[in-house]
Amino acid sequence: MTTNKHQSLGLSDETVLEMYEWMLHSRRLDERLWLLNRAGKIPFTISCQGQEAAQVGAAFALDRQKDYALPYYRDLGVVLAFGMTTKDLMLSAFAKAEDPNSGGRQMPGHFGQSANRIVTGSSPVTTQVPHAVGIALAAKMEKKDLVVFTTFGEGSSNQGDFHEGANFAGVHKLPVILMCENNKYAISVPAEKQLGCEFVSDRAIGYGMPGVTVDGNDPIAVYAAVKEAADRGRRGEGATLIETVSYRLTPHSSDDDDRAYRTREEVEEAKSKDALLTFRDYLLTEGILTEENEQQMEQQIATVIDEATEYAEHAPYADPESLHLYVYEEQEEAKS
Repeated sequence: MTTNKHQSLGLSDETVLEMYEWMLHSRRLDERLWLLNRAGKIPFTISCQGQEAAQVGAAFALDRQKDYALPYYRDLGVVLAFGMTTKDLMLSAFAKAEDPNSGGRQMPGHFGQSANRIVTGSSPVTTQVPHAVGIALAAKMEKKDLVVFTTFGEGSSNQGDFHEGANFAGVHKLPVILMCENNKYAISVPAEKQLGCEFVSDRAIGYGMPGVTVDGNDPIAVYAAVKEAADRGRRGEGATLIETVSYRLTPHSSDDDDRAYRTREEVEEAKSKDALLTFRDYLLTEGILTEENEQQMEQQIATVIDEATEYAEHAPYADPESLHLYVYEEQEEAKS
């Protein structure tokens, strides 16, 4: 019997089917968020479309019961696979009081949920990298069997936070995975105007760590790279820089018009290589996915998204009197 590429990595048919389902779920949720924004029901959204394969493939290579994730703002696939629910994300999009990320205080995409070890991000890009390195340092000092995973765009790889964090991780051989989701554009600036080298991963040698570039439209290739990096980290061999190359299929955000800096022909060509199409074809060819179970997936995902939308839209906003919570320390009233 011939072993196919996912089985050669120890992935079962059931696991790769689940990976596809989370990719599909991420896409359908993202599409709903765009519709809600255009309908004037949520003020902002920032998209994962085109990057789901990298996000889900990476998440499946980690131990989601003990590893830490410090995602960047596009990482719907990462946080869903790590345990955040569609309802959680809808509550965030509608900025409602029950939003587990921030109680409705942060913009969408500022993921944070301690129960699933998803560490809160901040609006300035790349600040999650030194935070991830710090958590990895603490884990090494406490001799904990875990790795820390953080993501960022290729534009963020040019920020000082990335270089300082990567250098520190390399010097101290920390169990951290730095994954750059290269989607070809830093808002409107193409990758070739951002980098003096060919690949983001070329920078790894300067930090004393391995660097690898993989096809971000292939979740199995991303799984393999992240699994190897996680195994290295657990063995005490230090950090790894991974670059996943894909394409941002939407404008930068709901406030952007990408027609100003890229052609429709370029975008359509990228859509023809969309991982939702190519990975689906792989699963159909291998006899793992059928049209029947794909239809069931679509129906189940639609139901979950519909229910989450309905719940979040009618959930209460935070009490205005809670404005200062988590900002100023609450003091007990002085005893007379």
